[in-house]
Amino acid sequence: MTRTAVQNERAPLLAIDNLEVIYQRAITAIQGISLRVAENSITAIVGTNGAGKSTMLSAIAGFVRADDAQILQGSIAYAGRPLLGLRNYQISNLGIGLVPERNKIFPTMTVMENLAASRRTAPSSSNGAAVSPFDEIFSRFPRLAERKRSVAGYLSGGERQMLAISMALLNRPRLLMIDEMSLGLAPIIVSQLERTVRDLRRDLGITFLIVEQSANIALGLADYTYVMENGRIVFDGTSERLRAHSDFKEFYLGLNQGGDRHYREVKQYRRKRRWFG
Repeated sequence: MTRTAVQNERAPLLAIDNLEVIYQRAITAIQGISLRVAENSITAIVGTNGAGKSTMLSAIAGFVRADDAQILQGSIAYAGRPLLGLRNYQISNLGIGLVPERNKIFPTMTVMENLAASRRTAPSSSNGAAVSPFDEIFSRFPRLAERKRSVAGYLSGGERQMLAISMALLNRPRLLMIDEMSLGLAPIIVSQLERTVRDLRRDLGITFLIVEQSANIALGLADYTYVMENGRIVFDGTSERLRAHSDFKEFYLGLNQGGDRHYREVKQYRRKRRWFG
């Protein structure tokens, strides 16, 4: 049984095999990556800047062409359906949502205008009356209800992230990908977002694939975590497995240096041994 098979006692909702992506026809961003995301799970990807994490999400969502990149080989399947060759709007229509790291909202529009622009269709009740799609959004993010007439460009970082997630939720995704969920946010806001992710999985059955800078946040939130370095997956496992691994503790948690530090502060150097073996 392979390492990734450990995660997949359930059939995977998302399956990536031997994926290779290059930029500008020369720069390799992803090298032979394979991973699985189980239905109704929270899966995380951690790694330093330039590891290929955001490129992975772009490839899944169908945005690599916009980034002057191309997929050279491999496959991406969602609910058993191949995604390669589909346009980004076709992939979105299948039930895959993406909250990008940058350009996630329309800054010159109000909160309500952002939400309205993100909604594909207006749902109706059984008697044909229009149903507001925003009630559930505002119940989950009360702060957005308070700021709904505010111009989005003036929102705080946490409010922008809440708005971006809400915009994705309006399209009823089955798989929601969030790039750098906690980047630049205060701990209290991060805790709120973590609770929201767990609640959405429980209440709506949404599956999550999250790129996270903080290894501690990833391990506390995710059922399964992949570690990326230089376009490759170098290690993966449950939180218990990663926390028990000496290299992961040193390079991503900093625990061999006399305290818990952000992995950006941990000196990176060439491994003298393999991550796994």
